[in-house]
Amino acid sequence: MSTKNKTSDGASKGKVTESLWTKAFTSNTEWPDKEEFLDVIYWMRQAIGIVLGLCWGLIPLKGFIGILLFVAVNAGVVYFYVSNYQNIDEEEYGGMWEITKEGFMTAFAGFLVTWIIIYTGLHGSESL
Repeated sequence: MSTKNKTSDGASKGKVTESLWTKAFTSNTEWPDKEEFLDVIYWMRQAIGIVLGLCWGLIPLKGFIGILLFVAVNAGVVYFYVSNYQNIDEEEYGGMWEITKEGFMTAFAGFLVTWIIIYTGLHGSESL
């Protein structure tokens, strides 16, 4: 009987996740639960950080330019997603600054770790 409950819970969680994915990739979606939208922003930022870390490590990009480009691209993508794709009223979430800050430091940490590992692995012996 406990297996049925777990299956039922798992099935309902799957539906919630599916609808969250659908909401995230559908333009002009209604977000009755503000936390869901902030979760989408958070995880989108994490993915951007990892992808940019891979790209910057492969290019090979070094120094302050790489960090500035990360900040600009990350903030720009989030701003475009919120204001143009989802058409969210920023004031409902405390302003654009609050949305822009959501998950930034963890995305920055993931970006740095990925960038350093890829760059060092591919180009580390060149800089010695």
